[in-house]
Amino acid sequence: MSKLCVVVVSDSLERLQMAAMVASVGAVSGQEVLVFLSMNALGFFTRGDTRIPVPEGPMGQLMGTKNIPPFKGLFQQAVELGDAKIFPCSMAMDVLALEAEHLEPWLQPATGLTKFLDEARGGQVWTF
Repeated sequence: MSKLCVVVVSDSLERLQMAAMVASVGAVSGQEVLVFLSMNALGFFTRGDTRIPVPEGPMGQLMGTKNIPPFKGLFQQAVELGDAKIFPCSMAMDVLALEAEHLEPWLQPATGLTKFLDEARGGQVWTF
């Protein structure tokens, strides 16, 4: 199977949820999954962050009324139940003044975009 690479930069509920679903389903289906968290998405992966992202439209608003697994839980399941590695963006960490200890413990060490893209070589790349 090919490598599945997911780049997550949005802070919208729908995009974070879809990225998490792609990563978790890919990982539990036996695919190697690499996720790169950057820009507006990274802040949601700090320890103890319980903010709910703002929905973009009607689907996001409806999701809040349904029993849908939260995106952070899906990303964590991808790591724990499959072959997923989730990397925070080192540049975004610098901009947000985040240290490794501020982030969820199931994330990989921070990496730069150049290294991530090198790791993603030959894989499918999805952007959210």
